[in-house]
Amino acid sequence: MSPAALLTRSSAPSCLRATTGLKALSRSQALFSRSTPALSALARYYASKSFPPHTVVTMPALSPTMTAGNIGAWQKKPGDSIAPGDVLVEIETDKAQMDFEFQEDGTLARILKETGSKDIAVGSPIAVMVEEGADVSAFADFSVEDAGGDKSSAKEAPKEEAPKADESKPAPAAEEAPAARESESTGGRLQTVLEREPTLSPAVKKAALEKGVPVTQIKGTGPGGRVTIQDVEKFQAAAPAAGAAAASYEDVPASSMRKAIANRLKESVQQNPHFFVSSSVSVSKLLKLRASLNASANGAYRLSVNDFLVKAAAIAARKVPAANSSWREVDGQVVIRQHNDVDVSVAVATPVGLITPIVKNVNGLGLQSISSQIKELGKRARDGKLKPEEYQGGTFTISNMGMNDAVERFTAVINPPQAAILAVGTTKKVAVPVENEDGELAVEWDDQIVLTGSFDHKVVDGAVGGEFMRELKKVVENPLELLL
Repeated sequence: MSPAALLTRSSAPSCLRATTGLKALSRSQALFSRSTPALSALARYYASKSFPPHTVVTMPALSPTMTAGNIGAWQKKPGDSIAPGDVLVEIETDKAQMDFEFQEDGTLARILKETGSKDIAVGSPIAVMVEEGADVSAFADFSVEDAGGDKSSAKEAPKEEAPKADESKPAPAAEEAPAARESESTGGRLQTVLEREPTLSPAVKKAALEKGVPVTQIKGTGPGGRVTIQDVEKFQAAAPAAGAAAASYEDVPASSMRKAIANRLKESVQQNPHFFVSSSVSVSKLLKLRASLNASANGAYRLSVNDFLVKAAAIAARKVPAANSSWREVDGQVVIRQHNDVDVSVAVATPVGLITPIVKNVNGLGLQSISSQIKELGKRARDGKLKPEEYQGGTFTISNMGMNDAVERFTAVINPPQAAILAVGTTKKVAVPVENEDGELAVEWDDQIVLTGSFDHKVVDGAVGGEFMRELKKVVENPLELLL
C-alpha cells in the first residue's frame, strides 16, 4: 500500500471518515511518524465549507521533543508543483532550522501560516495541497478554521476547572446590602466630545503637530487653562529625558532554541546532583605530536587539540564505563545504561545558542576521521542544518573554551541523560621544578591545561569520577596511546 493510501479521505462536507489504510496507520503510528514526518503531517478531508478535494499540511514533529515550531521561508508559492523530496518550507524547531521535505506529488494551493509565524503547535494547519491540475483559485478564501483550527501546544497547561459547590453544605447567608451613597453628579449639562477637548489656537495646534506632542497630555498655563506655545515647547523638552530613562534596556524575545536550552539546563541542574573533579594536565608532548602530524599531512588534514581530547576522552570512558553511562527509566524500572560505544557530543556555539552535534563511535575512529567529522558537523550546526539524529543522543560530552585565553578553567552542566561532561580550559605555560644532571633543582616551562569533569552522582561515585580523570590524564600526557 502506498503512503498516500494511508491518508483519510471524505466524500461530503463536514465529514471526516477513516479508511482501511488509516486503521493500519493507527497500529504503527509512532514508527510511521518518526520515519516519514511529512506523511504524518497530512490530513485529507473536506472542510466545513464546500471545497474541492484537498490535503491539509500540518506542522510536523521534526524531533521527539518538538511541541511547536516557527515558520521560516516558504520555498514554494501557491500554484507551484511539488515532487517527493522537494523542500516545502523551512521550520525552526527547538534546536535548529530544518528543511521540511514533502513526500507527495501535488500542487500548493494555499499557505495558511506565513513566514515569521511563531509557536505553531505540532498538528496545526500550515498549508493546503491539491492534486496536479486542480483549481487552486477555489482555495483563495480557505482559512485555518476551515482546516479544523489550530491545535493547542503541549506546553500549555490545561485550565483548572472551577471546583463544584458542595451541595451538602448550607448556602451562605445573604450578604448585607451596601450602604447608600450620595450621587456625585454636579447637575450641570453634559459636555460633548468637542467641548471636553482643550481649547487650542491655530498656532498651538501647528506647533504641537510639527513637534509630535500630544496636546491632551499638556497642562495649560494660559488664561482659563489654555495651552500655549510655551507649554508645547516645555513638554517637548521634558519628553526626551523621560524617554531616555525608559529606554535604558531592551527586551529581546527568546527564540525556540533558547527556550529549549533553558529548560534542559534547568532540568539538569535540578534533577542531576553534580560534582566536579579538576586536573592540571601536561600537553607538551601532545602539542609536539600534533605539530609533527600536521607537518606530514601535506594539507590533507589539520588536527586540533580538541580532536586529540575527544579521542582521549573516548579511551578513558572505555576504561571507566560508568562515565559512559546514563540514568534511564525503562518500562517503569530505573536502570543505569552502560553504552558499548562512545558517542561524543561536541559543544558548538552558534549565533542562536549552544548545540551538541555527535561524533559517533569515537573509540573506533582515527584522529583524521574525528577531525573531519567535527569540522563538518560544526559548520552545519552554525548554519542550522543539522538533522535531529545528529544532535540528539550521545553518551559523553566535551565542551572546549580553550580558544579563549582568558578562560583558565570552568565547570559545565551535564547534558541529560548523560552522566558526565568534560570542560576544557586554555593552554598555559607553567613553571615546573625539575632536577638536572648535577642533582640541582631547576625550572622548566611546561604547557598545561586544566580539565574539569562534571559527573552525575546518581550514576558516578566520587572515587569513580577521580579514576576517570586519572585515566584521561594518563592518555593525554602519553599521546602515542591515541595512535594505537
